Amino acid sequence: MADLWVLHDMTLFVEVARTGNFSRASANLGVPGATLSRRIAAMERKVGVRLFDRTTRKVELTEAGRRYFERCGHLVDEARLAQEALRESADRPIGHLRVSMPVDTGVHHIGPLLPEFARQYPGITFELDLSPRHSDLVGDHVDVAIRLGKVTGDQLVVRRLGAISLYLFAAPSYLDRQGWPQQPSDLVEHDCIALAQAPQGACWRLLRDGDSTEVKVRGRFGINNPGLACVLAERGMGVAVLSQAIAREAVMAARLVAVLPEWALPALPVHAVMSSRLQPATVRAFVNFLATRLAFG
Repeated sequence: MADLWVLHDMTLFVEVARTGNFSRASANLGVPGATLSRRIAAMERKVGVRLFDRTTRKVELTEAGRRYFERCGHLVDEARLAQEALRESADRPIGHLRVSMPVDTGVHHIGPLLPEFARQYPGITFELDLSPRHSDLVGDHVDVAIRLGKVTGDQLVVRRLGAISLYLFAAPSYLDRQGWPQQPSDLVEHDCIALAQAPQGACWRLLRDGDSTEVKVRGRFGINNPGLACVLAERGMGVAVLSQAIAREAVMAARLVAVLPEWALPALPVHAVMSSRLQPATVRAFVNFLATRLAFG
């Protein structure tokens, strides 16, 4: 706190020195004249020398005051510039943005939107960490993390951006070999690629126009990466749960087709996670952009 008062008093001193007038300095700083005079007098008592020669007509620096002004004038200017830069970073989207997100979410859902955001905000540079792990926002110096599903952590600030719709896909060769499911219960006879660590005993909840049904499926693969699940499905290894964005290229190339297309699994919530509500304009602009642009599916 003492250091803050030193800088505060230094600012008062520099303004009086530059204007040569307590009244003008008071008006420029927005500080009452009596307060300004009292603080300058306190500085002089503390250092044991006069900083100004005061008369009814003018205020002039003493020799000690001139030496002090030569040393601290630029410091006050630098502090003012730093404050203006800080205020600008809070108001204008300029600076470096560090974002963490799951690999496939980044590649298929958020990555295609980045060129539009970058064109809108040319003053922002990016550092993108695509990883399945949850980053330590403070320890890893991450501004915002994109996370799927439920988010836990009392110290986190969470904003929901949307949800990823999930559907069933399989390779035509697999379906020709194993048969095409006509209803959800038929899935019990199929190899199902589960987006989980344990492939056995996964339970899929399927939704259609307000109807809901659960099917206990089996399979050889439990995977926590949708991209790899897509690859295995393309290779005829079973029925996979994928978003339309991840499956789109394979569907267009006829390597995958929709299974039970009128049915969908519960959508997967997508959140922006931050360590504090006090965020620079870069983070606010990015999160607002995603909230308005993302059309997960």
